[in-house]
Amino acid sequence: MILRWLIFILIFIAVDIYAFQAVRTVTNNKWIHLIYAIISIGALFSFIYYINVGESIRTMTTGRMFSFGVITATFVPKLFVLVIVLFGEDLVRLSVGLFSKIAGSSESFYIPSRRKFVSTIALGIAAVPFAGLLYGMFKGKYNYKVLSYELEFDELPDAFDGYKITQISDIHSGSFDSAKKVKYGVDLINEQQSDLVLFTGDLVNNLTDEMYPWKGIFSRLKARDGVFSVLGNHDYGDYIPWDSEELKAENLERLKTLQKEMGWDLLLNENRTIERDGQSLKLIGVENWGMGRFKKSGDLERAVEGIASTDFKILMSHDPSHWRAQVVPHRHHFHLTLSGHTHGMQFGVEIPGFIRWSPVKYRYEEWAGIYERAGEFLNVNRGFGFIGYPGRVGIWPEVTVIKLKKRRETA
Repeated sequence: MILRWLIFILIFIAVDIYAFQAVRTVTNNKWIHLIYAIISIGALFSFIYYINVGESIRTMTTGRMFSFGVITATFVPKLFVLVIVLFGEDLVRLSVGLFSKIAGSSESFYIPSRRKFVSTIALGIAAVPFAGLLYGMFKGKYNYKVLSYELEFDELPDAFDGYKITQISDIHSGSFDSAKKVKYGVDLINEQQSDLVLFTGDLVNNLTDEMYPWKGIFSRLKARDGVFSVLGNHDYGDYIPWDSEELKAENLERLKTLQKEMGWDLLLNENRTIERDGQSLKLIGVENWGMGRFKKSGDLERAVEGIASTDFKILMSHDPSHWRAQVVPHRHHFHLTLSGHTHGMQFGVEIPGFIRWSPVKYRYEEWAGIYERAGEFLNVNRGFGFIGYPGRVGIWPEVTVIKLKKRRETA
């Protein structure tokens, strides 16, 4: 373990020194060199802190996440911009030197010096992700956006025409560091005045204790027909060591009790009937089910017990991979599925009508927004909170508002 971290630290230092060559090529100003050194040393100490604290508690605290954010903001631009550009230029310089030597145009082997404009361009490009990642840490993570959709259905009962649902997901309460900003987000949810508020999992990072400081704020969530929730993969406490299975099970039970105390109705592979003017729709909630290594506690068969094929169905399932794997092929037609989990990787580029990109798209086919398949809709919420990197860049925290509409035949 010590050897592994030592190798990482040596790589960190080597990359930092190599990237410094661009700064030195552009300017000889000692103050700028000093600022670069201070930032680099601060990032290195953040890295060491992240390692030491992680070894002792093995979970993500706000302090660890801040350290991870500092490392990301300083190291990533150097590694993927400065080093790549400088290395590319060094290959060209080396090739020129070798060609001159082989061609006999130079008596001695000579490598041309670095060009200032190349280093200037590299530093300018590197400044963009550096500034963006810092912005994401200090502003972006609470830059809540309300995204509204209208979805039409032939089978929607007339009484639910115009029915409004607000979905949130991935609160990750153990990551929060600003009660004022979180309260603003909760107020934003209540301002939508929806008929239902649905939370699609990952209330905590690992421990129920993380949610207790935020219990009062989230207890204020209100909707005409109630607040409902399901569990996400982080809610089970699977990502930290436990002294016993009994303690782990107790943590989960406390999380379930906490949601009840908050006035939330937690659906554990079960369903509820929402009634209006003598008509109804079925709200279904499954435990986490995800492809690959993720927990597969979701049980659709159990969750749909007592439901008729003709019922209008809304399914809450944390992991969107469940939709393609089991929901769409199921004998029941689930009109709308609500998921989260991906966070949109908390990083990407979204320009409505032009581009929607995040590295997470290479892992999940459905990773953000509305999808349709075989006449069934899926919404993947980008998440209310954050984990790991303590920020968001381009993929902002989301409050989804979906209005259900009865499809009318047009003349």
